[in-house]
Amino acid sequence: MVEQPGCSWCMVWNEEIGVAYPKTDEGKRAPLRRVDITDGWPEDLGNVQRERLTPTFILVEDGKEIARLRGYPGEHFFWPLLGDMLDKLEEHRKSGS
Repeated sequence: MVEQPGCSWCMVWNEEIGVAYPKTDEGKRAPLRRVDITDGWPEDLGNVQRERLTPTFILVEDGKEIARLRGYPGEHFFWPLLGDMLDKLEEHRKSGS
């Protein structure tokens, strides 16, 4: 999760999803890592395109970006969109890419 201080949609995500996320099947399949863009871009994400919009959810495996969700569309849309991202992860794993 790419975030920054003062991001109102990040705060909404934290309130609506953040507490429960690690307890969900999705959270176990794709553990959340928070990246504060005001701290600079992490070296281990050097192959992943930088992001300025927060929150943005970037699904990464072995240093490669699999999927990206820009913004927080609300809890009713977040879960299905995250499910689509996790489907792409499974496709990536099956293809061996």
